Amino acid sequence: MSGASLDRRSIEELVDRYAATGVAQDEAELNDDIGKYNRLVDDIIAVEAELKSRAGDQRTALMKLYDHPNMQVRLNAAHATLAVAPEAARALLMTIRESRWMPQAMQAGMSLRNLENGVYRPD
Repeated sequence: MSGASLDRRSIEELVDRYAATGVAQDEAELNDDIGKYNRLVDDIIAVEAELKSRAGDQRTALMKLYDHPNMQVRLNAAHATLAVAPEAARALLMTIRESRWMPQAMQAGMSLRNLENGVYRPD
């Protein structure tokens, strides 16, 4: 989805697109389709940037995905909301890590470690 089309989408449409992209990303990872996975990361970043650019930084809208049935969607939402809802996002990352649902549990654990060490600073 191009940046030009993202700015015409409602916040709800962006959240829905974010979730659908996360599900597709999970499927690509399970099918070992790294090229598709990487292209989908670009889409995730674009939606996050669009939400961030909206008045009041609308990335908080992604918090409704914290209970999504797909673990990758929850992981993406936690990462995207670290700057706007740090306590809730960290709690979700801990829950994902403790679930031992791979590979997302490993990614959540690495994110928490990098946050604690100051290697990663959400913006």
